[in-house]
Amino acid sequence: QVQLVESGGGLVQAGGSLRLSCAASASGFSANTMGWYRQAPRMQRELVAQITNDGSTNYADSVKGRFTISRDNAKNAVYLQMNSLKPEDTAVYYCRAHFILLGISWGQGTQVTVSS
Repeated sequence: QVQLVESGGGLVQAGGSLRLSCAASASGFSANTMGWYRQAPRMQRELVAQITNDGSTNYADSVKGRFTISRDNAKNAVYLQMNSLKPEDTAVYYCRAHFILLGISWGQGTQVTVSS
């Protein structure tokens, strides 16, 4: 099973920035789609942004213009640069990776808290 290790969460004031990182342990395999989801208390998990192996991206409307997703295919890593953070961005952020031959894997989650 592929292991995803996330880092970069934390506490930041509104208007601030954070950068999330996620690396997949899948030597010899290249992820198809990688992405970030988030889940706030008492809410369903939702897509934040995703990126395919050819660089096509998709963002939730709520983060367009503020968040940027990128990836390093050689490292099977995905990043989320979050700018102009708002209190409503507070959630646990999960990395997700889809490998065609290995299936879908999730990270353990990293907490992002934005104070007003």
